[in-house]
Amino acid sequence: MASVACIGECMVELRQAQGGHSTGSSAAQGQGGGLYSRGFGGDTLNTAVYLARLEVKVDYLTALGDDALSDEMMAAWNAEGVGTRRVVRLPGKLPGLYMIQLDAKGERQFFHWRDSAAARQLMSLPETDELLNSLMSYDIVYLSAITLSIYDAPGRERLFAAIKRARLLGTRFVFDTNFRARGWPDRDVAREVFATAFAAADIVLTSTEDLLALYPGESHEQLMARIPSPELVFRLAEPVSLLRFPGATHEVRAEPMTKPVVDTTAAGDSFAAAYIAARLAGSEPVEAAQAGHRLASLVICYPGAIIPGYAMPPKKRHRPATSRQATK
Repeated sequence: MASVACIGECMVELRQAQGGHSTGSSAAQGQGGGLYSRGFGGDTLNTAVYLARLEVKVDYLTALGDDALSDEMMAAWNAEGVGTRRVVRLPGKLPGLYMIQLDAKGERQFFHWRDSAAARQLMSLPETDELLNSLMSYDIVYLSAITLSIYDAPGRERLFAAIKRARLLGTRFVFDTNFRARGWPDRDVAREVFATAFAAADIVLTSTEDLLALYPGESHEQLMARIPSPELVFRLAEPVSLLRFPGATHEVRAEPMTKPVVDTTAAGDSFAAAYIAARLAGSEPVEAAQAGHRLASLVICYPGAIIPGYAMPPKKRHRPATSRQATK
């Protein structure tokens, strides 16, 4: 069975309650009189949950504290089928926290408290070598620019070196850009790290929103030319993806929305999960992008990053995946 390692950070999530579902959620009264729901979220964790729901074997690689909230996170991930054997628990540490505010159109504004979060230490622990050596046992290693932003430069170098070793044994590296300026000391550092990730990645998932923030004023063609990866999925502002893979380029358009957009949280994360799951199941890139658009279009009709399990689309049967071969 093909397997995926997702690397990143899960944080405590606070959002104004809208009657939606959030993995491991509860509610609390804010001082302003509003009701806030508490759940857990993070870009790569969201992708891991959706991968598990799409019946992909997935482990989450991160560090947590030894507190009650970290215990709840672990229980929630296990309940979703996300593997936790690669999670390091750090005594006395805590997970990060973020708050989401939504406007009338469902667009998000984030506020973070994460500078001392346990996950930031993952690349500098006694257990780090063992974790990084485990990457070569997976068919795909998936991480985002947010993942890379929480580590210092030596930590990123250590991670990239491990990914390069794993790729020599057939592991595929999928990089999702997910650029958030606040996570980087400046854009020059981000551009340098992105260039390293682009050069190492087998598949890059990106968007105009991410790349134009780093390379303002460039055309789609110029942006795509910056990415040497053999397989590229470039999501445009409208619900269209440009695909480039060996021997072909394609445009894939999402089906028209039939329900109103409620919350765009995890649109890209769910797209990534459906795309990866489809590729592992033997689908070609065009079919995988169609699957990504379908799931993302569904996810944005619900509040929160993780939609209720009953709202997931019917499972589609694909050709059986052969470990280490399905995405090649």
